[in-house]
Amino acid sequence: MTAYAQADRRRFQQNRRRAALIFVTPLLILWGLFLILPILEAAWYSLTDWDGLDSTWNGGANYLTLLRSADFGSVVFNNLLLLLSVPVAVAIPFCIALLIAAEPPGWRWARALIFLPATLSWVVTGIVWLRFFAGNGILNTLLRIAGLGALQTDMLGDVHTAIIPVALTFIWSQVGPNTLIFLIGFGNIDPHILEAATIDGAGLWRSVWHIVLPLMTRIFVFVTIITLIAAFTALFSLIFVMTGGGPGFSTTTMEFYIYRLAFSETNFGMGAAVGIVLLFVIACVSLPLMALYRRTAAS
Repeated sequence: MTAYAQADRRRFQQNRRRAALIFVTPLLILWGLFLILPILEAAWYSLTDWDGLDSTWNGGANYLTLLRSADFGSVVFNNLLLLLSVPVAVAIPFCIALLIAAEPPGWRWARALIFLPATLSWVVTGIVWLRFFAGNGILNTLLRIAGLGALQTDMLGDVHTAIIPVALTFIWSQVGPNTLIFLIGFGNIDPHILEAATIDGAGLWRSVWHIVLPLMTRIFVFVTIITLIAAFTALFSLIFVMTGGGPGFSTTTMEFYIYRLAFSETNFGMGAAVGIVLLFVIACVSLPLMALYRRTAAS
């Protein structure tokens, strides 16, 4: 390559980098204004006593108060309980997608019906399942009709069971979108691989375990990431409608606790501290999974 050609190539690469920077700069500005700046402001206010109008610096007193708070301990425990529903919210859609991928009779209608609930808002979903789990709701009515009145219970009104309907509703809400993602993943598997396994005598479960699951690892990681994030950050409307965070703090998550502190108690500084803790927890949970996703995508 001549010196002129090398110079032209360098100029071309420089011009391409400049063009890329020009196109990316507006996005970076918006990203900084609407994401980075609010996070920095929240971090600042988490170190103050802020009532929405006036703020007074208190160092890390808000975080020390959270560490000593029994209510915050209950809130964290509720989030941990909801995390137990994440594997179920991933496994059930995978099994449904596996059945639909086999294209049984009526599979197109089944796919549409399964995804239909995902088009509902969290508020509508919460109202529907509130009527199902309420003390005088559909579940207890069905139990009474079936002669199982002794099993009737007000799950949403009991501090020990109120989190269960919330977790079940969350799992139900994730079935549609997660099933669709798994179906997309199945569509990327070469059918000749499965045909070859069938010819070699591999049954359904061996094919799923030794072929489908390894090829779907990246999809599994992706679905787990978005489901985890939803469990931490997408349940405010659902909890607000179904339980209001109660009874007591039995269904209050960190996301909902921010609302209670900031807008019910006008303790915005403490609410900001919980927000920063929530951001840290989500980062600790999701970043390793995202690293795993990149490794599986590269392999």
